[in-house]
Amino acid sequence: MKTEGLRERKKRAMRQQLSDTAARMFIEHGFDAVRVADVAEACGVSEKTVYNYFPSKEALVMDQLDTMADALRTRLADPALSPVAAMVKILDDELHNLGTSLTTAGNRALTRFRKFGDLIRETPALRAYQSDTAERFTDVAAEVLAARFGLHPTDPEPQIAAAALLGLWRIQFRALRIRLRPGHPIQGALTTVADDVRRAASLIEDGLATFS
Repeated sequence: MKTEGLRERKKRAMRQQLSDTAARMFIEHGFDAVRVADVAEACGVSEKTVYNYFPSKEALVMDQLDTMADALRTRLADPALSPVAAMVKILDDELHNLGTSLTTAGNRALTRFRKFGDLIRETPALRAYQSDTAERFTDVAAEVLAARFGLHPTDPEPQIAAAALLGLWRIQFRALRIRLRPGHPIQGALTTVADDVRRAASLIEDGLATFS
C-alpha cells in the first residue's frame, strides 16, 4: 500500500479546510450571500487556489459526494457481490463514517448536519447540483454494470439497473433527514436508516438478480 506523502497530506488538509469553512459560512450566512472570494479570504488563500481544488461554488459544500463515484466503480465491479449487495455495502460504509463522525463530535455535529441538510433543500443551486451529481452517479453505475455483464452503457438493462441502485442512495439521504434528530440516540437512528434502505433494496433485489 502506497504511503501518503507530505505534499498529498497538505493538499488533503487544505481541501478539507476549504470545504469545512465554506460549509460553516454557508450555514451561517446563506449560500447566495457568501462568495468564493469570502471563503478564500477566511482560509488565507487566493480565490484561484479555491478553484484549483473545487470546480464550482456548489462543489465546495458538497465535496463528500465525490467519494461515491469511486465507491461505485470499485464495489459494482466486484464479481463476488450482486449489484444490490454492492450498493448496500456502499451505503453501509457511508453510514458507518457518518456515525463515527457524529458520535465523536456530539450534539453540535448533529445540529450542524441537520442545518447542512436544510441548506441543500433551501438552496435551488445546491438542489440542482445534487440532482446533476445523482445523474452522474447513475452514468458511472451504468458504465460499470455494462462492462461487468458485457453490455453497452446505453442498453436498457444497465440503465434501469443503475437508476434503481441510485434510488437506494436517495432513500438513505431522505431517511437520514427524518431519523436523525437531536435528543434521539444516534446509533439507533442510523440502524433504522439502514433498515429503511434494506426494505427498499428487497423490492429490487429479485429483478436485478436476473441481470447477468
